[in-house]
Amino acid sequence: METNESGIEKTAVEYLNYGEKTAKRAEWECWSFRLVGPLQVLVTNESYGVEKDAHAYVVAVEDVGGVFVPRECECPADRFRDDYDCKHKLALVAVGGQVVMEAAAAFSEKSLGEPTSVEPTPVADGGRPKSPTCECEKLGELQCWSCYQSERKE
Repeated sequence: METNESGIEKTAVEYLNYGEKTAKRAEWECWSFRLVGPLQVLVTNESYGVEKDAHAYVVAVEDVGGVFVPRECECPADRFRDDYDCKHKLALVAVGGQVVMEAAAAFSEKSLGEPTSVEPTPVADGGRPKSPTCECEKLGELQCWSCYQSERKE
């Protein structure tokens, strides 16, 4: 692992070059991450709502001395600007963190099988049916929304 000027091991964020505006956007916007290949993470800006798919880019990850660091992004900002790294790279480091990047490094093509849904199917009124295996912990009067709704309707 490389070290910085103080002799302390460098973190992934220290490998990136970004400005204050990029840091704020990476912090304030809502992100999701999906592994799409070995050392590849699809970073989606969920803040765009129904247009989020137009704001999803694959970020390539590289092992630099034991630290996983985002190296390339498909977004226009990363491809056409040489002065700063894009917000997608910074979001991957700051929000997704080493856990997501390590998972991308451990990714195998065999794991690309059919996706399985863990979300319950929406019901006609826009809500979600109560899961038969719901084990929400009731803390005083607090409980999960599904249990609250189902008890209210009964």
